[in-house]
Amino acid sequence: MKVTTAALPLLPLFQRLLPGLPGLPGLSGLPSVPGLPDLAGLPGRLTGLSLTLLKASALEAAILAGHLLLYPSGIIQERHPVQALRPTNDRDDRDDQDARDARDRDPQPSPPLPRLPAPVSPPVVLLHGFIDNRSVFLLLRRSLAQHGRHEIESLNYSPLTCDIRTAAELLGRHVEEICERTGSERVDVVGHSLGGLIARYYVQRLGGDLRVRTLVTLGTPHAGTKVVPLANAHPIVRQMRPGSAVIEELTRPAPGCRTRFVSFWSDLDRVMDPLETACLDHPDLSVQNVRVSGIGHLALPVHPTVATGIRQALDTAGPETDGETSTDTGKHSGGLTVA
Repeated sequence: MKVTTAALPLLPLFQRLLPGLPGLPGLSGLPSVPGLPDLAGLPGRLTGLSLTLLKASALEAAILAGHLLLYPSGIIQERHPVQALRPTNDRDDRDDQDARDARDRDPQPSPPLPRLPAPVSPPVVLLHGFIDNRSVFLLLRRSLAQHGRHEIESLNYSPLTCDIRTAAELLGRHVEEICERTGSERVDVVGHSLGGLIARYYVQRLGGDLRVRTLVTLGTPHAGTKVVPLANAHPIVRQMRPGSAVIEELTRPAPGCRTRFVSFWSDLDRVMDPLETACLDHPDLSVQNVRVSGIGHLALPVHPTVATGIRQALDTAGPETDGETSTDTGKHSGGLTVA
């Protein structure tokens, strides 16, 4: 392929339009261009990049279509039926009397069979993103349930909610109700997009670290996102902008925070601008940032590879870590590649 100096002024433009575009150091017979890498292998790299973008875009479209079909099923808040007392009758009374007579005849009952201690996992609370509902977690719930998580609950907050603080207070009341009903002292929370920001506000600003053991965020704008400026008409979108009062509150010190954070962020997430805003970096928080390659924003709570990563993140935080503060703050460790 022949390259002339006439094309060099256009290279910065191409690099801005295609962030993954490799650059060029100095080609034979051409002046060296600082900051631009080598052009050899450029066609192959561009082909790989375009195929990845095409696959991710097609997957996002398919997930959006499927989610629109499931959306009505998640509008109603989850119900938790109260276990009714078993009605008694004369037959039950006779059976109970026979059992008491048998115990009187045999005053030394057989010792119960020993039971192996079952691993105890805290309940998992799922919190959806902006203008969404609990139906987005259908596949993730199934994955968690198949791997031993039996207490899984989703919280719907109204799409008319205009304040992250108000939604965080609602989450706090929901968590207290779950703890009282299940007898668990702490819960794990998984929040997608805005849901992760609401959960983080609850943990950092409302004392939720006493209740939340692990908070997993999926594509959450921890530092604020600049995407779709026209969406500023909604107050809660303005709170997700860089420099907003809520984002500033979350940058304040949080000494002794007992919650462990795991933040999944995607290199093809077009809702995050810049992409790294979905990484959590705070000096007082125990954080693991996990990069996901090959999928977009909508696929984060749906893709099975990410579901596996979420399960591993929740299982990693064992009881021995409760109440302890890790020094691993802001670590960009781990990575998932979805092909």
